[in-house]
Amino acid sequence: MVNLRQLLMQSVVDKLNSMIVGIQEINGEVTLEIVPDHLLQVCRLLRDDENFKFEMLMDLCAVDYLEYGVSEWTTTEATDTTFSRGVFEQRVFSWDKPRFAVVYHLLSLHHNQRIRLKVFLPESTQGLDGPAQGPAPTIIPSVINIWNSANWYEREAFDLFGILFDGHPDLRRILTDYGFIGHPFRKDFPLIGNVEMRYSAKDKRVVYEPVSIPPRTLVPKTIPIDNRYVEQSSEQSSADKQLTSDKKASETK
Repeated sequence: MVNLRQLLMQSVVDKLNSMIVGIQEINGEVTLEIVPDHLLQVCRLLRDDENFKFEMLMDLCAVDYLEYGVSEWTTTEATDTTFSRGVFEQRVFSWDKPRFAVVYHLLSLHHNQRIRLKVFLPESTQGLDGPAQGPAPTIIPSVINIWNSANWYEREAFDLFGILFDGHPDLRRILTDYGFIGHPFRKDFPLIGNVEMRYSAKDKRVVYEPVSIPPRTLVPKTIPIDNRYVEQSSEQSSADKQLTSDKKASETK
């Protein structure tokens, strides 16, 4: 049987070999890694070439790989160790790629095929309204002139990750409020946020204030019956019962 994904990969290598960093099949889908400088050229070829005809952009999203490969929890043996799952921060596998990536999912109705594009970007100095955070601006060309559906997808990636899309005609927030500070899907964004809002009966309007919730570390917690603590718990329970009994006896006297 002819493997259509293998044929697609071979066609991509033949046509785009000089413009791609890598190609592989992941979860039954061909994935290309390319650099930002070649993004528009690759996208136009994938849309217009008769061998590809990827005329639909199904999705565009961003990924933050901050501390990717670092684990604070033992997972494989978690069922047996329960209370001992927490470990010192350790790197499970190496990761030497940039922090951010933009991912494009394309569909060819003509050939009934899908392909995924992944473009890695360095950490940004700032979003349009954010503080300094790295050595180089996180900016990538907009593909809105190739696929119109990229409009709101790119606005979402900007809003949540702070990635700038050069050439986008209306790059503004789409999910958070206009006065929102920061980009909430970045891994270093505080879980409790930066500000909170409430309705002020005195001012008769919604007001923004510093967050009043104390910082918390949200980590998995399981409290099963553990044999290491059963004996101690039983002894404590017996002591409590004896103390209660003695107290009642003294009150009766």
